[in-house]
Amino acid sequence: MKSVAKLVLVAGLAACWTMGALAGEVDVEAVEAEKQSNGTWRFSVTLKHDDTGWDHYANRWDVVGPDGTVYGSRVLAHPHVNEQPFTRSLSGVTIPDDVDVVNIRANDSVHEQGGREISITLPRE
Repeated sequence: MKSVAKLVLVAGLAACWTMGALAGEVDVEAVEAEKQSNGTWRFSVTLKHDDTGWDHYANRWDVVGPDGTVYGSRVLAHPHVNEQPFTRSLSGVTIPDDVDVVNIRANDSVHEQGGREISITLPRE
């Protein structure tokens, strides 16, 4: 009888872990970039992730140059379980004038980086 109870407990724990892992990685769905009057950039990024709560949620996105330099990061301070996809913005991103393309990548609390990324050519005046 005890071995059956242990088996049920182990199966239950495995199911909970699997459900969290099923949320997968974060996908970047859309990106808008706008150069501000002070020369910095404002990015609005739409993410999609099957947030399950505090144990597995989209927690950051980054603006990354072609050489891997991270020019800015938007930290997401809480899960968005009932708000999918969702858009958040980041202003004040300084990007050198000779950089024409940036990549937007996202991060979650379980898989870290992964999922669909978007490369965007920065609009020039």
